[in-house]
Amino acid sequence: MIFGNKTDLPFCLAAFLSFLASVGLWFLVDERTGIFVGLWVPSILALWCGVRLVLLAENSKREGV
Repeated sequence: MIFGNKTDLPFCLAAFLSFLASVGLWFLVDERTGIFVGLWVPSILALWCGVRLVLLAENSKREGV
């Protein structure tokens, strides 16, 4: 299941919207602006992975694993 926590959906939505914005900016406004906004996508996904790791660590501490 891709959306295991309630924090997953906002990160996926933000990454997807950033991707759409970068494609739109690339074709409609300026290529450099599209590239800049496109760099947000991996940053958002990396932040999501960090948040997931912290949440998993907290859950494992609570369960005593």
